[in-house]
Amino acid sequence: MATEYGQGYAPYSGTGFHDGDAGRRRRLPAGLRAPFEGRSWREFGYVLLSLPIGILLFVYAVTMVSLGAGLLVTFLGIPVLAAALMGCRGLGALERARARGLLGLEVAEPEPLRMKGHGALAWTGAVLKSGASWRALLYAVLQFPWAVLSFVVSLNVWVLGWSLLTYPLWFWVFPMWVGQGGIQLYGDEHHHVYLDNPFEITVTALVGLLFTLATPWIVRALTTVDRVLVYGLLGPSRLSARVVELESDRGVVVDTAAADLRRIERDLHDGAQARLVALAMDLGLAKEKLTEDPQAAARMVGEAHGEVKTALQELRDLARGIHPAVLTDRGLDAALSAVASRCTVPVRVEVDLAERPAPAIEGIAYFTVSELLQNISKHSGARSASVDVWRAEDRLMLQVMDDGVGGADATAGSGLAGLAGRLDAVDGILVVDSPVGGPTRVTAELPWRH
Repeated sequence: MATEYGQGYAPYSGTGFHDGDAGRRRRLPAGLRAPFEGRSWREFGYVLLSLPIGILLFVYAVTMVSLGAGLLVTFLGIPVLAAALMGCRGLGALERARARGLLGLEVAEPEPLRMKGHGALAWTGAVLKSGASWRALLYAVLQFPWAVLSFVVSLNVWVLGWSLLTYPLWFWVFPMWVGQGGIQLYGDEHHHVYLDNPFEITVTALVGLLFTLATPWIVRALTTVDRVLVYGLLGPSRLSARVVELESDRGVVVDTAAADLRRIERDLHDGAQARLVALAMDLGLAKEKLTEDPQAAARMVGEAHGEVKTALQELRDLARGIHPAVLTDRGLDAALSAVASRCTVPVRVEVDLAERPAPAIEGIAYFTVSELLQNISKHSGARSASVDVWRAEDRLMLQVMDDGVGGADATAGSGLAGLAGRLDAVDGILVVDSPVGGPTRVTAELPWRH
């Protein structure tokens, strides 16, 4: 994605200034620093370069497109037009690099060509169907008139400001223009320089100072339009970015579903399935001992009955982990209260919802809170926790807090990272605020409808 338009550059940190000088320079107001900052000169250089580059882009685009359009009556027109568009894409890559180097603007590459097949015909069709190709052509056409305007305005303002600011020096550089009366500015026994009107010179220099201080901001305003052009026409389109995001989200959803299936299979294999196999073996042994030792058989049947109860409880827990019935029947308030009752620390639950969200969002919200409460039980060392759920416009908000030891990090590859990925798959957000020593506050945001 592109960097913000207001982003600056790091201050000079070389050895040419002492720390005290650097501190004093940093304390200067931004308006006084701007004419001497590297960013201002880079932006001014960008504007100056835009005119010759704009002429090149405009001439290339108009010439090649006109040639391709004129040759459409023959079989050469379409390949020439495709080559023109591909050239505009290449020039657009150079423009993105120039904007990155001089404006600090990071713009991702546009969507690649989607070729259906191989060969020159497939390539030509992919170029002509690509929206990025036509946006690059539009940039080549629109950038030229804007480059002329920004070049003329910025150069004139810059020259005017510095010319007026250095107006008193003109009397020293060009002494032949100085009259014979006035106040002596500089002199020795061989040469005398006089100023005719000190008030006029002072006012002129002050006006030049104002123009000099304003020039960086004028140039910055002009380059804002360049940023918009580069970002809007030479970067990926919103539709393609959304497609890439949806493809990534689909991958996360598929991986999450596969992980859930593996977890269910593992729980069944290691839990209820193992107990049922042992139960079948015990019942078989009890059947053999039924005639020989009825008491031992009765005892084995009693033990098998206990195993059946345990297996049923594990199956209920597994079913609750897939989708609890209380969530379907009574909603988030009752389901989260049931989860909180199983937590090892006291949990206050407050759900303020006038209506229920989409079932899929409701399920994700339930599992999010459930996993966060499990983390509190296992890792937090907290004495109390709270769960708050509310609606903010078209978003479902969840907040889980505890007074534990803190130190939770969603970027460390923990369960919080997987939870954040699951929320991101449905355009959700997970924010973790957990300083060392606590408390921990985890806020989740989900769309109301998805």
